[in-house]
Amino acid sequence: MSTVYAITRPGFSEKDGSAALLGQKLCGFWIEDGKLMEIRIDRFGQSLLGNIYIGKVRNVVKNIESAFVEIAGGQVCFLPFSEISHPVLTNRPYDGALKPGDELLVQVKKDAVRTKDPVLTADLTLKGKYFALSPSQTGGLRCSHKLSPQQQDFVRGALSEVEIPRSMALVARTVSGTVSDPALLAKDARALVERGEGLLRVGKTRTVFSILSGQEPGYLKRLADPDLPLPDRIVTDDPGVHTAIKSWLRQERPEAEDSLSFYADPSLPLSRLYGLSGQVQAALDKKVWMKSGGYLVIEPVEAFTAIDVNTGKFDRKKSGRETFRMTNGEAAAEVARQLRLRNLSGIIIVDFISMEEESDRKKLMELLRQLVRTDPVPVRVVDMTPLGLVEITRKKEEPPLAELLRVQGK
Repeated sequence: MSTVYAITRPGFSEKDGSAALLGQKLCGFWIEDGKLMEIRIDRFGQSLLGNIYIGKVRNVVKNIESAFVEIAGGQVCFLPFSEISHPVLTNRPYDGALKPGDELLVQVKKDAVRTKDPVLTADLTLKGKYFALSPSQTGGLRCSHKLSPQQQDFVRGALSEVEIPRSMALVARTVSGTVSDPALLAKDARALVERGEGLLRVGKTRTVFSILSGQEPGYLKRLADPDLPLPDRIVTDDPGVHTAIKSWLRQERPEAEDSLSFYADPSLPLSRLYGLSGQVQAALDKKVWMKSGGYLVIEPVEAFTAIDVNTGKFDRKKSGRETFRMTNGEAAAEVARQLRLRNLSGIIIVDFISMEEESDRKKLMELLRQLVRTDPVPVRVVDMTPLGLVEITRKKEEPPLAELLRVQGK
C-alpha cells in the first residue's frame, strides 16, 4: 500500500461544490493507494485537545460524579471523577476530594462537540516516541503487556542508568519492542522525564488558567503521533509547512527526511494532482456510491449515526446470496473508510443487507473488525442482530468533518 500525506490550502471554488467550504484552510490529506482516507483541518488555536492547563474548580456535582473546571479563556470543562486518580493541586495538598476553588493541573482529553463541553483528565500523560509518562502517578517503569518477556528485559536493561522518579510512571509502549539500539530508548525516556519534571515544577509557580503545554499544528500532530506510522511520502506546497516538517524530521525522524518534498507547479495545484475535490465533496454528501453500483446512505442524528447499505445498481444476474455477500463486503470497506474520512464518532449503527446464513454474517463481522484496525482512532465493532444491524463505537476526540465545516449532509 502506498501512502501520501499532502498538506495544502486547497482553495476550492464554488464549482467544486461543497468542497469549497474548505476554502483556504490549511489541510492535511491522508491518501492510501489514491483514495482519500482522512482530512485534517488545521485548527491550531481552536482545538484544545492535549493541552495542559492550571484549571480552577467551579463546581463539584456528586450525583453525576463530576466537577466543572474553568481553564484559560473562561472555558468551562467537564472533569469526571474517574479521571481524578492522581491530581496535582497547586493551592493545597490533595486530601482525596476536590472542592470549589481548588486549582489543579488538567489536560484536555476531548474537544467540545456540539453542545457538550470539553472533557478533562487530571491524570496527565506525556507521549514520547517509545514511552508514555504519567508525571503525577507512581510506579516507576512499566512495560506494555504486548511486549514479550525478552523485550521487556531489553527495555529495562536499556533504561538501567536512567533515573525514573518513583513518583512518576513511565510506560514502555509496544513500539519500544522494535528498537535494537538501547541508546534510543534511553534518550526518549530521559527527555520524557525531564518534560514531566519541568511541567510539575512550572505548574507550581504559574498562576491559575495558565497554559503549561500547548499542542502542535494539526498537520505536524498527525506525523508526530507515536502510535501512527509515517507515510511513504509527505508533500506540501506551503513553504512554512515544508520548513516546519523538515526541521521536525531532522530532529525526530532523520531516517524519513527524504520522504518530504516541496511541490511547486502553478499549472497544476496539489489538490488537483491528487483529485481531492471530488473526494472531499463525496465526504460531505449523504449518499456514497460504491464501484459495484451499491451505495451507502449516511445520516447523523443527535444520538448516533445511521448508515444504510443498499444494493442499488448491483448486477442482478448474480444470485441473491452472492449479491448480498458482495455488496456487504464492499460496504464494510467503505464504512471503515467513511468513519475515518468524516471523523464519525460515538455510536454508529450500520444496516447491512440481511443475510440468512450465519457463516456469511460471521465472515462479514470478521472482515469489518479487520478493516477498522487501521483506524488511528479506537473503534469497536460490537455485534450484529439477525436483521443485519451492526453497532460500532468510535472514540470521540475531535468534531466530525461536517460539523467543522458547518454543513448538513445533502
